[in-house]
Amino acid sequence: MGLSDTALRTFKAGAKDTKKADDKGLYLLVKTTGGKLWRLDYRFEGKRKTLSMGTYPDTGLKAARERRDEARKMLAQGIDPGATRKAQKAAGVERAANSFEVVARRWHDTKKGGWTEKYAAKVLATLERDVFPWIGGTALADARAPDGLSLCRRIVERGAIDTAHTVKGYLSSVMRFAVGEGLIDSDPFRDMRGNLPAAPKVKHFASMNDPAKVGGLMRAIDAFEGGHIVRSALLLTPLVFTRPGELRKAKWADIDLDAAEWRYTATKTDTPHIVPLSRQAVAILRDIFPLTGRNEHVFPGARDHQRPMSDAAVNAALRRMGYDTQTEITGHGFRSMACTMLQERLGKPKSWIERQLAHDVDDPNGAAYDRAQWIDERRVMMQEWADYLDRLKAGAEVIPLHGAA
Repeated sequence: MGLSDTALRTFKAGAKDTKKADDKGLYLLVKTTGGKLWRLDYRFEGKRKTLSMGTYPDTGLKAARERRDEARKMLAQGIDPGATRKAQKAAGVERAANSFEVVARRWHDTKKGGWTEKYAAKVLATLERDVFPWIGGTALADARAPDGLSLCRRIVERGAIDTAHTVKGYLSSVMRFAVGEGLIDSDPFRDMRGNLPAAPKVKHFASMNDPAKVGGLMRAIDAFEGGHIVRSALLLTPLVFTRPGELRKAKWADIDLDAAEWRYTATKTDTPHIVPLSRQAVAILRDIFPLTGRNEHVFPGARDHQRPMSDAAVNAALRRMGYDTQTEITGHGFRSMACTMLQERLGKPKSWIERQLAHDVDDPNGAAYDRAQWIDERRVMMQEWADYLDRLKAGAEVIPLHGAA
């Protein structure tokens, strides 16, 4: 049976220090001087250890138990709460300005201005969960590759191989930052390459990039006999190659047909984005405006005009046209098509394409996301892309600028 608040108030100092047991290793140590100290006994790696949990009455019974439970959770995860507390104390700038955690937080503060708020929070959360508990208090000069490898392998053991590789990148980025600050001479984690299992291959959405097949697809879309709203969405999809959900939820308020621009916030990266609209894209939108221009959404639902069309509409239309959305093409697959063909067939720089795809720079050293970056070049690129698709639809033979004809 555990302690109670009433019992705690009645305990008096005796001739020697006495322990008043609560539960799960927690007890109150009553000193001969009258002091009452919370302690937790536990074992870690076969060694008996004791952790201070505060003093009574400053730390009440409920708070002491909460601290005990937090410590036990750490033990269940293979973390020594005592060592973690020491690391956290060591991480204070005033006590250990050179500890990994302190420098990592400085690195994060320096870099986060160039990241989205969402990505910055993700990086810090990963460090706090997977890195700081193990090496946060380690002085940079004492850090060694086996330390980083050990914590990365802990992550691999729980099945998060991608996260392990991400953490490996963070470790080296922090160390390179420290080198630049003059705190250490080299990155001790650079030699970890090849020590982790390969990340699993990403399953890509069905797509196509053969010019002849793409031309056939464009002709099939042009001949689609379904509803006008779905047909318009189909026609626009390859021209803008946004994420399907972003096209489906497109709003007239975000589109300026005179400026030939569509501005919205990219869903995956939570960043402002600009889609330059080709002449062909503007024509499609002007054609559908008399039908849906009074609605909020460019492509309203068939049953409820206050909501966007179904997320299955484009793929269902592709299937009606005879395309297998598992192996040939999906609404999302137009993004892969554009990415590949813009590079290989039209010779466009990958940086322009990645920005047009609204891809965030998923790199600890990435530059700030700028929605207008390369905007003039992207306007030209999007028009060339639309013209290229028209030529394929007409059956023209297009010779790639790079590679063999």
